Amino acid sequence: MSTHELYTIPAELSTWDVEMKGSTRFTWEYDEGRDRMLALYQKGKDKQWDSVRRIDWGLEVDPYNVLGIPDQSIAIYDTPLWHRMDDKTRKEVRRHGAAWQFSQFLHGEQGAMICSARIVESVPDLDSKFYAATQTMDEARHAETYARFLQEKVGIAYPINKYLKSLLDDTLSDSRWDMPYLGMQVLIEGLALAAFGVMRDMTTKPLPKQILAYVMQDEARHVAFGRMALRDYYKELSQAELREREDFVIEGCYLMRDRLRGVEQWENLGLSPAEVEEAMRATDESQYLQLFRSLLFSRIVPCVKDIGLWSERLQKAYADMGVLEMAGQNLDALMKQDEDIAERLDAERFAAEEAERAEEIAETITLGSGD
Repeated sequence: MSTHELYTIPAELSTWDVEMKGSTRFTWEYDEGRDRMLALYQKGKDKQWDSVRRIDWGLEVDPYNVLGIPDQSIAIYDTPLWHRMDDKTRKEVRRHGAAWQFSQFLHGEQGAMICSARIVESVPDLDSKFYAATQTMDEARHAETYARFLQEKVGIAYPINKYLKSLLDDTLSDSRWDMPYLGMQVLIEGLALAAFGVMRDMTTKPLPKQILAYVMQDEARHVAFGRMALRDYYKELSQAELREREDFVIEGCYLMRDRLRGVEQWENLGLSPAEVEEAMRATDESQYLQLFRSLLFSRIVPCVKDIGLWSERLQKAYADMGVLEMAGQNLDALMKQDEDIAERLDAERFAAEEAERAEEIAETITLGSGD
């Protein structure tokens, strides 16, 4: 089945062409480079995995309860609109909410794959090219994984959200080599990583937990790559150049915040225009979603501070968004936790499989001795 058949609303075009500017940079310097970057590159090679084999695709998923989390997480829960809905419509709300969220993850991963390839092309130093090449493969695997999840387990999908599309457009059409890092590694990946983490920790369903945990294990390295490259480079920039990057970050963060409203899913549920407005008001007022939005900036804000973009103007913007306190988050601890959770999940699955195999062998021996 074509993915276009799964889209709940028509995608604008079969392809989206972004005009890119800038230079493709070769380097003839093949010395070893920076130890930290090469260590990250080695880790990127060591941690490659195959989504066909590592993920248990045989696990069942209820498309009307994809994550298995309480309805209190739905923006319109316990509102007059929610109470007017019958059970069938509420099931569709759950399904479309999950489909919209995972669709944006999918489109973001394709964007990350293209941005990573762009970094390979444009970044001047070879050690960064090496690592970005491993990330490009990671992002291809993530896009493959989310596409399969939507196609086989959810059954519907949404086109790319206009706010995510706008930020990708700005990121890819900028001629400066550091902008794919800033737009993708810091903003888009940072927000996605936090969203994956909230959903990974809340879901009670094993398949989405596996997918989110394994993707996050890779993304932790990607954010570290962006921090490392930009922190070194931004020390060399003038105040005017840093201000341009801060303008980009501020605009991008507002775009990321607004994309979380997900108006498309409400418009596609057969609601009247007045009911869509009612749903959007509930979304803006939902205490759960306000907390969720705040948590989503737990990776972005400390990363922006770490790479050297931390003027009073930028801090004021984060204060206006209600996320300035996230600057105190320990990024290294969060990334270590992401890696450990994936490793622990693998260990638990391996132990369970070994126990099941031992039981089968014992049963076979018992049957054999009975003969």
